[in-house]
Amino acid sequence: MIRNPFITSGYVSADYFCDRRFESEQLVREVMNGNNLALVSIRRMGKTGLIRHCFQFPEIKQGYYTFFIDIYDSRSLRDLVFALSKEILEVLKPIGKKALHGFWECVKSLQASISFDVNGMPSLNLGLGDIQAPATTLDEIFRYLEQADKPCLIAIDEFQQITGYAEKNVEATLRTYVQHCNNARFIFAGSQRHVMGNMFLTPSRPFYQSVSMMHLERIPLEEYVFFARSHFERNSKTVETEAIIRIYRQFEGGTWYIQKVLNVLYDMTPPQGVCRVRMAEEAIRQIVGSFRYTYSEILFRMPEKQKELLIAITKEREAKAITSGAFIKKYKLLSASLVQSALKGLLEKEFITHEAGVYKIYDRFLGICLVVNYKVYQPLFQRRRK
Repeated sequence: MIRNPFITSGYVSADYFCDRRFESEQLVREVMNGNNLALVSIRRMGKTGLIRHCFQFPEIKQGYYTFFIDIYDSRSLRDLVFALSKEILEVLKPIGKKALHGFWECVKSLQASISFDVNGMPSLNLGLGDIQAPATTLDEIFRYLEQADKPCLIAIDEFQQITGYAEKNVEATLRTYVQHCNNARFIFAGSQRHVMGNMFLTPSRPFYQSVSMMHLERIPLEEYVFFARSHFERNSKTVETEAIIRIYRQFEGGTWYIQKVLNVLYDMTPPQGVCRVRMAEEAIRQIVGSFRYTYSEILFRMPEKQKELLIAITKEREAKAITSGAFIKKYKLLSASLVQSALKGLLEKEFITHEAGVYKIYDRFLGICLVVNYKVYQPLFQRRRK
């Protein structure tokens, strides 16, 4: 039994998944019609949950082998091949020896990492060091996907990371394999819209027009109100509609942030109790307070000019023309060139996002922490002058 219905990590079941009916139907329809898909949205908007949710649809669960990997922390083709190999092995292991044997027969380069006990049950000892020849193992994996006894559905989250791999031509290599693999469909999910757009919509890029594009937007406010109230009421609790509306608007419909605050509010509300508007502010204060020392450490290690620009963008909420004289003067920054340099660092570290000419802080709780506790952090932003 789930103690708290507002899930902040992973996927449990459809009962704890908010809305996305249209998006779920579209994703499943695309796959069932034999199309590969690029799923794009900012991070923490629910891409992973949507994919996991669709994997549970009967027509997908029964008709496909489903594999999901997150390559956000990957830096090379070797990392990707390791993640994919490990996921396939973990998915096939509970199915039985026959399913795993099909993979084992194709992927010869990993045979030393798989053994069987006296009962024929597989034992997996795969480590990153076992990927000695990534290109060879990748070729073997796609050979398995083509020969698998059921169609395969592979979801790769944060797919834009492959553009920064050390090896050259990773895009072209993967595109060739994907193009010729008739027994598998792919979902390429990504959070950097401009990078994903360039990958799939630029004529000179290998993946040009090779997928159906799907953009994941905010869950409508009315759906979240219904979802939240239903779970409170199902457990003999009540939540004021205005509290949900305020949370939704403060975090601009960001799924993870809403779930996090509702999770705390649900815990704060006793059985037969009422979650009132004023409690939302307390819940946010608790969450931000729990991250306070982590944020302090992050800011302490951040270069001074980046700190200054980060707080300026945070106070602006939606910053535009940040190298303009007006913006520089308003926030007492030194020069356009220094702002440009600091901006590059903040974007690379993903402290801020850039969409349609607007810069925003990525971590909304960090933004609240900076604004609410500005006096606490002010020493970190003091400019040293000779």
